[in-house]
Amino acid sequence: MTTHEALHPWLTQRKIIHFDMDAFYAAVEVRHRPELRGKPLVIGGSPQSRGVVCTASYEARTFGVKSAMPCSHAARLCPQAIFLKPNFELYKSASQAIHSIFARYTDRIEPLSLDEAYLDVTDHEKGLFATTIARRIQEEILQELQLTGSAGVAPNKLVAKIASDMHKPYGLTIVLPQQVSRFMAQLPLRRIHGIGPASEKRLQGLGLHRCSDVWSWSRERLESELGQMGSWLWARSRGLDDRPVEVQRERKSLGREETFAEDILDKDRLREELHTLCLEVATALRKKGLGGRTITLKVKYADFTRASRSYSWEQATDDAAQIEGAGRNLLESTEAGRRRIRLLGISLSNLVEAGPSGLGSEFQLGLQL
Repeated sequence: MTTHEALHPWLTQRKIIHFDMDAFYAAVEVRHRPELRGKPLVIGGSPQSRGVVCTASYEARTFGVKSAMPCSHAARLCPQAIFLKPNFELYKSASQAIHSIFARYTDRIEPLSLDEAYLDVTDHEKGLFATTIARRIQEEILQELQLTGSAGVAPNKLVAKIASDMHKPYGLTIVLPQQVSRFMAQLPLRRIHGIGPASEKRLQGLGLHRCSDVWSWSRERLESELGQMGSWLWARSRGLDDRPVEVQRERKSLGREETFAEDILDKDRLREELHTLCLEVATALRKKGLGGRTITLKVKYADFTRASRSYSWEQATDDAAQIEGAGRNLLESTEAGRRRIRLLGISLSNLVEAGPSGLGSEFQLGLQL
């Protein structure tokens, strides 16, 4: 390593930008209908339905409205909110315009959804600093599209994604390689993508609340307590992530799973967990403009043995009611209710893109029960 490289480690690391649009669907609706500006806006199902919030404007968020919250609850928190069904044709058009701005600076782009992506700008042809590129992208999106986005700049995907959420809206957070440990130290473990409520509760039971709490544990001790998750947590809590930005990634499946803090035998409780997972999968499919033809239920019993069940429809779906109905049937074909279950998962595969009008004749984020 040369003296120049030693003094400037940023020059020898990956330079990753995670770009995340601010309240994207709501912002696009406001741009399309200026009379909505400044009003609490909720994109999702009807407040009289079992639909969930897809996104909410910042005016609605001040009342506690959050994504994936039941719309009925959102209406109670913010009675004056305006509820709109998502218009994915409008959002896709805006997303394409945003990605054309990304492409001015790099061709190494990994889309995560319509409103967020990773950009690898390590070897920029004009030698621009990653921070300069991120700021220029923000300014060009604002000037040309009248939309705002927040960016995280870091040496890897993990840290960049966390950083982009630190100062919303229209925020820019930079984490240099030598700052990663300090940045991660006081973060709650829940901020690491992949740690959900059940995992968080389990980790708290071990006295692990923040990333720095993990650092005194050896990798072997973590693996002994947490299995495969232990090695993953050892690295992620330190801000270590060697995943490359995947260009032209073709998603093969989309799913959600939950490892329970305590093994579950009660079948009604399992159905409740299944309901939540199916809503999350349906919401994620809608957000990405996808539908799936094959559903797979994954079960891990208390003794760590696994079982999976699958079913395929003739037509792709993103409908939560249809997904949950099939999921319940698959759950009945397992030993649920007779053996304790520690993990439950739902995924959809054989994915296809939704057309301009979506996959179904009627759009509804959530179940109609």
